[in-house]
Amino acid sequence: MYMPKTVRTTPNDFEHDAWSAGHLLLGIDEAGRGPLAGPLTVAGVIFEPGYENPLIYDSKGLSEKKREMLYEIIKEDALWFQIVQVSEADIDRYDIYHADQMAMAAIAMEAPEAIVVTDAMPLDLAQRTVYHPVKGDQKSVSVAAASILAKVTRDRTMLMYDEIWPQYGFAKNKGYPTKAHLDAIREYGITEIHRRSFGPVRAVQQKLDLF
Repeated sequence: MYMPKTVRTTPNDFEHDAWSAGHLLLGIDEAGRGPLAGPLTVAGVIFEPGYENPLIYDSKGLSEKKREMLYEIIKEDALWFQIVQVSEADIDRYDIYHADQMAMAAIAMEAPEAIVVTDAMPLDLAQRTVYHPVKGDQKSVSVAAASILAKVTRDRTMLMYDEIWPQYGFAKNKGYPTKAHLDAIREYGITEIHRRSFGPVRAVQQKLDLF
């Protein structure tokens, strides 16, 4: 059985361990677990063995301009990638944690056979070896690349929704619970892309249900 090093002190040790053992590595990450509106976006990326790009890092540590630039580079350089958007209905149906986990598992099983690394999300997959280090997007170029694909895709989706519902400020808040967004929910109610299982949205829905 493939067994990587247990101690990692440098980025991309997961990749180097997998590649040296003759395996591909699939990095998976998501964007949008915390927002009140919009989809959860999950991405998976496989690079060819030996791939290096020091610019690719945790999407939260990059500017929007750098993320947009790297988004195109990653799609061009990746040996394989997939991006999945989980609907608000499925988030409400399964809860955000399990909806995220299910999407990651689906990507892992769709990908060419590979060692799987996620950002702190355990996956129970009989046919895959899975590692889920905390801050995986800072320890694996593949997970970092997945975080960028997920973040850029989701942000673009929220920009599209901003054109439909400009009063909620989705272009700026991306669906997160800012004061302006919460005020808009109280003033205008909720839209079809709001997550009804999330507390602030549920509270408004419960008030509407009284009338």
